[in-house]
Amino acid sequence: MFTENEFVQLITNLGGHAYIVGGWVRDHLLGRTANDKDYVVCGVRQEAFEKLFQISPTGHQFPVYLLSIDGELREVALARKERKTGIGYHGFTADFSPDTTITDDLYRRDSRMNSIAMHLPDMKLVDPFNGQTDIRNRVIRATSFHFRDDPVRALRAARQAAQLNFTVADDTLALMSQCRSELRAEPSERIFQEMRKALNSQHPQKFFSTLLHAGLLDTVLPELASLCGVKQPVQYHFGLDAFEHTMKVLETTSINTENEVTRFASLVHDLGKGLTPVEEWPHHYDHPQLGVKALDALCKRIVIPRHWYRYARFIIERHMDIPRTCKLGKIVEILLEMQRNNFSMYETTVIITADHGTTPSWLANGNELLSFLNKQRKHIIFPTNLPPEQRSAWVKMKLAQALADRGPFEQL
Repeated sequence: MFTENEFVQLITNLGGHAYIVGGWVRDHLLGRTANDKDYVVCGVRQEAFEKLFQISPTGHQFPVYLLSIDGELREVALARKERKTGIGYHGFTADFSPDTTITDDLYRRDSRMNSIAMHLPDMKLVDPFNGQTDIRNRVIRATSFHFRDDPVRALRAARQAAQLNFTVADDTLALMSQCRSELRAEPSERIFQEMRKALNSQHPQKFFSTLLHAGLLDTVLPELASLCGVKQPVQYHFGLDAFEHTMKVLETTSINTENEVTRFASLVHDLGKGLTPVEEWPHHYDHPQLGVKALDALCKRIVIPRHWYRYARFIIERHMDIPRTCKLGKIVEILLEMQRNNFSMYETTVIITADHGTTPSWLANGNELLSFLNKQRKHIIFPTNLPPEQRSAWVKMKLAQALADRGPFEQL
């Protein structure tokens, strides 16, 4: 275990230089909480580094080490150049000789804002590609044409736009579009990881709109891309197509909840509109049923957590019923379904309000109503000749009667 100063002094004693690189430097310049320090060491031979710290590399292609610095396990890499020799994330050869400079190392990185280093111990910034200018202008711009060497950089740029509320420069959008063919071959786990991080960001809608502008949305999420240009009734959606409406719902949902499952459900709630017949537009009569089909297609390519799927399916199937139903039997059915699956009343209210602009009073008071229904349920007596398969319908009928006797929801 070393302090940062001790680590730097040891590197200096070897005749080398130590730098902090990547996201920590960017976030430090943005005034954000900076975590996960990564270090790059220049001017030191691999053998000498490993002998000094009695350590072996974790990476197979290039030397990356884990050292305990200031009580945290940090990544330390020897400066390297890269040359693309294959496909995807592993299709590189690396040169990590002691002659490799910090500028050489920064050149291989994805964006200019991430190609800034901080020399230690004097904290002097090394910014050969004007990343600080991009940070001030809140723009993401590729460091070089090598951006396209790793297709997931395209997803990362879109995700960072969502996290930082930056825009992506037009020339970088063009480089992102060139990642299209290789992106198809990427493991779905990497796509899901980036999407999940984006959904947990402050502006998740920017991830998907950026992918659309880069021409990648139909590669990553074709079910979502199919909503583009799909007309909707003007009186309900103010001229927005189905994709624009979905982005608005996701944005509004994200303002009111940080729950990633809720945000995902809002993202996919209208997927069925991409499958409705064009001749029926602007109406989408069966889009809840078609939405389940689209969700299943998405989940065949990208494995999502089971509880994500269950809640998303519920929202897809019920997002039209919930704001429109006034039948007591249907209300009881939905409330009991939510209780059975442990679906949050608040999170559901957030999505319905974002989608429709209003929330029915029975949903807004859903937890109180469920408490009432559960008390009533204890007193239900089944007729002796009632077949077991009819008991569920009997319970729903009796609880609907109890709700009717209770009075209007508006009085709750």
